[in-house]
Amino acid sequence: MPEKALHPAPTHEALPLEDLRWYCPLNTIPAETTESVEPIEGIIGQDRALKALKLGVELYSPGYNVFVCGLSGTGKATTIKTILEKIQPKKLLTRDYCYVNNFVDGDRPMLLVFERGVGARFKKDMVVAMNMVKERMPGIFEEEEYLKKRQSYVDEYNAKETELFSAFEKEIEPDGFVLGRIQEGQSLHPEILVKLADKAVLVSDLPNAVMQNLLTKEDAERLTDKYREHKTTLQEVYRRGMRLSREYQKMIQDHEREVGAFYVNAIFSDLLAEYTDEKVQTYLQQVIGSVLDNIEQFKVRDDEETELATVYEVNLIIDNSNSSCCPVVIETAPTFRNIFGTIERSQDSNGFWYTDFSMIKSGALLRADGGFLVINAADALTEPGVWKNLQRVLMYRKLEIQSMEMFAQQTSSALKPEAIDVNVKVILIGNNEIYGILSAYERDFKKIFKVKADFDHEMHNTHLAVQQYTSLIRKLISDEDLNHFDKHAIAAVVEYGARLVDSKKKVTTQFSEIADIVREANYWCQQNSNKYVTIEHVDKAIDETYNRHSLYEEKLQEMIDEEVILIDVDGGRIGQINGLAVYGGDRFSFGKPTRITAAVSAGKAGIINIEREARMSGSTHDKGMLILSGYFREQFAQKHPLSLTASVSFEQSYSGIDGDSASSTEIYALLSSLSGIPINQGIAVTGSVNQKGDIQPIGGVNEKVEGFFDVCVQRGLTGKQGVIIPIQNVDDLMLRSRVVRAVSEGRFNVWAISSVTEGIELLTGIAAGERDAKGRYPKETVFGKVEARLEELFVSAKDEKDEKKTG
Repeated sequence: MPEKALHPAPTHEALPLEDLRWYCPLNTIPAETTESVEPIEGIIGQDRALKALKLGVELYSPGYNVFVCGLSGTGKATTIKTILEKIQPKKLLTRDYCYVNNFVDGDRPMLLVFERGVGARFKKDMVVAMNMVKERMPGIFEEEEYLKKRQSYVDEYNAKETELFSAFEKEIEPDGFVLGRIQEGQSLHPEILVKLADKAVLVSDLPNAVMQNLLTKEDAERLTDKYREHKTTLQEVYRRGMRLSREYQKMIQDHEREVGAFYVNAIFSDLLAEYTDEKVQTYLQQVIGSVLDNIEQFKVRDDEETELATVYEVNLIIDNSNSSCCPVVIETAPTFRNIFGTIERSQDSNGFWYTDFSMIKSGALLRADGGFLVINAADALTEPGVWKNLQRVLMYRKLEIQSMEMFAQQTSSALKPEAIDVNVKVILIGNNEIYGILSAYERDFKKIFKVKADFDHEMHNTHLAVQQYTSLIRKLISDEDLNHFDKHAIAAVVEYGARLVDSKKKVTTQFSEIADIVREANYWCQQNSNKYVTIEHVDKAIDETYNRHSLYEEKLQEMIDEEVILIDVDGGRIGQINGLAVYGGDRFSFGKPTRITAAVSAGKAGIINIEREARMSGSTHDKGMLILSGYFREQFAQKHPLSLTASVSFEQSYSGIDGDSASSTEIYALLSSLSGIPINQGIAVTGSVNQKGDIQPIGGVNEKVEGFFDVCVQRGLTGKQGVIIPIQNVDDLMLRSRVVRAVSEGRFNVWAISSVTEGIELLTGIAAGERDAKGRYPKETVFGKVEARLEELFVSAKDEKDEKKTG
C-alpha cells in the first residue's frame, strides 16, 4: 500500500517591511537644518542617575559618597564635572592648611588650619618676621648700652676669678709654689708649679732637678707631698671658678635673652594679635622661644641661608586663596602619592636620606577638601595601597599624610605629621561588576558609598529624544566648528543611535559613539566640499566605521565562499541546519551561519552534546542541551521512555561555545533526523527555547540576520532564503538598508515565530501535527514521523533487552 503524502504546513507570513527597521519620522525633527536649533545644555536621558547624584552631592552626612555606574561613553565624567554647577550644592568653607615645625617634638609636625587665603598671608608674615629677626638681631647686640652691660658682667667675673686664684696663690707661696697655666689641647688649665732658682717647673720635672744637683732628693720628696695637698685644694678652687663662670655666663645669657625678648616680642606682637587661633598662638610662642634659645645663631650677620632657618618656614600645603567655588578635583592618575600626598626625601652629601616637615606634600584628597574628588574605581583598586587607605580616610574622616615606603627600598621615616580632619565627597566612577564585587566582599563599602548613580546606556525613543539628539548634534557643531546637518542626516544619526542598542523603542545614551559618527560624517562632507552634512555622508561614516573593523569578518566570509567552512544556502538535508553565531564582543561584532548536525541511532545514551563531551561548551550551552532533552520528553515520552542515542554538533567549531540561542536550532536538527524530513538549507535559525517548546528571545539579532544575508548574497539570492527569529526580537530589528531593500524586492525574508511548531513547519514545509483524542500525532506530520521513529527505537531496545534475558 503506497505511503500517504505528508500534510503540507500552513502558510507563515514573513515580517512586513515596517517591522524590519525603524525610520526616524522627519516631522519629529524640529528644523530643516541644525542652523536654527539651539544647542542642548545639560545631560540627556539620565534622570535616575541625576537624582542619585543630586542626593549624594547635597546630603552632607557621613558615608554619602557616590559610586557612579554605567557604560563608557554615557557621559559620566562630563556629567560629574557639570552637575555641580547645575545643582549648585551648599558650599562648605574651604580652608588653607600649613605644616610647621613642632619645636617640642620634631618628629610630629604641627598642623595649622586657616580660613581661605589666610594661610598664604600667614606664611608671608612669618617670612617677614623671621627676616626682621635675622636682620635686626645682630645690631641689637652691637648697641653701646648692651655692650657696656655685658662688659660689666665680664669685668665683675674677671675680678672675682682673679681674687679667687690670687688667694690660693698666696696660700701656696710659702711652700715654694706658684700658680701657673699649662695648655692641654686647645685649652689652658691652672697648675701648681715649683719655684726653682729663677724659674718655675712642673712637679714632674723635680727628678731631673735632683739629677742636676739643683735640689736635694729630700726637698723634692717634701715638695711632692706638699703638691699633692695643694692639688686637692686647687681642684676645689677650680670648681668654684667654673661655677662662677657658669653663673656669669647665665647672667650674660639672661641679659641677652631679656634684650632679645624685647625686640623679638615686638616683632611678633602683630602676628600674635592678628592670628588668634589657639594652635597658631602656641606655634608663635614656640617660635619666639626657639629664637631666644638659639640667640647666638642670630647675633652674627650672615647673608647666606642657614640650615637653622628651615625650622621657621611655613609649609603651605593647600592654598585656596584663588578658589571662589566648591573644589572639584578629577584625578586621572590616582596613585597613592597623587591621592593622599607624600613626605618627600632628600639625600645629604654622605648618601643618607633625611626628611622634615617642609617636605610634606598634599594630594588630590586634600585639594578637594570642602568639595569633591572624582576618581576611577578600577584605577583606585589596582594602585598599591590606594583603596585601603581611601576606605580608612572616608570611615574616620581623617587624613594622615605618609609616604609609600613599604613599596620602596628605603628606611621608614619616623616623621608623623598631625592628622587632618577632611570633609570631602568622593565620586567613584566604575561599573556594575566592580560595584557588585565591592558590595559583596568589602564589609565597609556600603557604609562609605551609600549612593549609587547608575547611568543607563539607553533611553526611550520618543519625540523628545529625537529633539535632544538634534540639539546634541548642534552643540557638537558649535563646540567643534563642524558643518551643519540637514534633517535627513539628523534622522540617520538618530537611527544609528537606535541600532547601537538593537531596538526600535530605545536609542543609545553612549553619546561618545554618536559624537564620533557626527565628526566623521562632517569629515566626508568637507572632503566633498558640501555645505551641509547629508544622509549620504552619515551612511558613509557608518560604513567606513564598520569597514575599519571588518577584517576578521571578511576573512571568515572568504572561507565560506571558498567552501573551507561548509555552509549550504539552498536545497534540503536531513538532520542538518544553519544556526547563527555572533563573533566579537563590542559594537563591531558580526554574525555568520554555522552548520549544526544531528545523528540518531538505537541505544539508551540519550542526547549527547558533542561540545560538552569535548569540553568546548559553556554552562549556558549545557543548560540549553538539558532543556532540549526536557522538550523531547514532554512531547514524545508520555507513554514510554525515550530510547535513543542522539548526538548534536556544531560542525567546524574549534573554539569554545556558550549561550543557548541555538537550542531551538538543535531541536529542529533532531526532529529532522528522527522524522527523516529534510530541512530547507536556505533558512537559518536563531532562538532559545524552553521545555514547553516556546521560543525565547536572544541577543545580536541584527548581526545574525545580516550575517546570513551576506552569505546568501555571495551565493545568489533566490527569494526563498531567510532567517527565523523569536517573535520577541521583532522590536529589536534595526536592519541595514541593504537587507530591507532585498526584502522589499522579494529576494530575502525574515520570519518571527513563537513556538517550535511554527519553526519546524517553516523549515520543512510539512505540518508539525497536533495530538488527536488518543494523544497521538497524525502519521503524515513531522511530529507523527518523530513519534513513529521513537516507538521503533523503543521496541528495538525492548527486544534487545528481552533477548538478553532469555539468553
